[in-house]
Amino acid sequence: MRKPLVAALLALVTAGAGAAPAAAAPAAPAPGGTASAQKEAGALPARQAAAPAAVDFAGTVALSNCSGSVVRLPGSADGDPALVLTNGHCLETGFPAPGQVLVDRSSSRTFGLLDSAGTRVATLRADRIVYATMTGTDAALYRLTSTYAQIRNPYGIDALTLDDTRPAAGTAIKVVSGYWKRIYSCAIDGFVHRLKEGGWTWKDSVRYTPACDTIGGTSGSPVVDAATGRVVAVNNTGNEDGARCTVNNPCEVDEDGTVTVRRGINYAQQTHQIPACFASGNRLDLNRSGCTLPRP
Repeated sequence: MRKPLVAALLALVTAGAGAAPAAAAPAAPAPGGTASAQKEAGALPARQAAAPAAVDFAGTVALSNCSGSVVRLPGSADGDPALVLTNGHCLETGFPAPGQVLVDRSSSRTFGLLDSAGTRVATLRADRIVYATMTGTDAALYRLTSTYAQIRNPYGIDALTLDDTRPAAGTAIKVVSGYWKRIYSCAIDGFVHRLKEGGWTWKDSVRYTPACDTIGGTSGSPVVDAATGRVVAVNNTGNEDGARCTVNNPCEVDEDGTVTVRRGINYAQQTHQIPACFASGNRLDLNRSGCTLPRP
């Protein structure tokens, strides 16, 4: 899991990126202290290099222990209550157990809203945990007490839009951490049939190329398609020590059951399946046609 840990602080000191969450960091990826930081991501397909979207910190949020973003669905209206996306393992109540799915739970959690430069401009508050799980995926969605219009009007900040289409391997991406105010740039290296970490298993996970050497505190960061500016995944973990299938050391399991360990490689969970599970008014409906999110 990519929550803030002592190891993350040490990695940042080694990387020269500062030692406190509030310290601003450059928008371009900086060298990291892990083995993956010494590898090259490789050339991207030409189609990914053209007309990149401007990706910055606007709409991202800092949690007490993780990163996140204010997100809207393709069909969300300005008057709908806004949603915040982060990881299931970032919940204030602790990690959901394997097999556990939380729906419609009360919450009073606060989030620091960032502008394009990474400056905190407001504090947003949730009233519900709409959905959260670490089973099949690692995602949590909070409902805010503010609408999208109420966030945009005083601050000029738009929510990030969730893409409802599955991303492709080779897509250029940016992982935007509101906690560290740091943006990582790399590409989708491929997809993992099953990603196992401790007692949890995630399906069809995104594997990054090595340049996205994310650290503790980047959990919940939106993974943004660099060409469209839309969110295609949520950052959640990486193999830190080369151990096999343990906490902080996820392993890949293919369709034949073959286990592969990739030390220093990091992962995210796809989000294209989320929009199908919401009706008008940003109302969660897990019984909607096409909704594949795990149910309680």
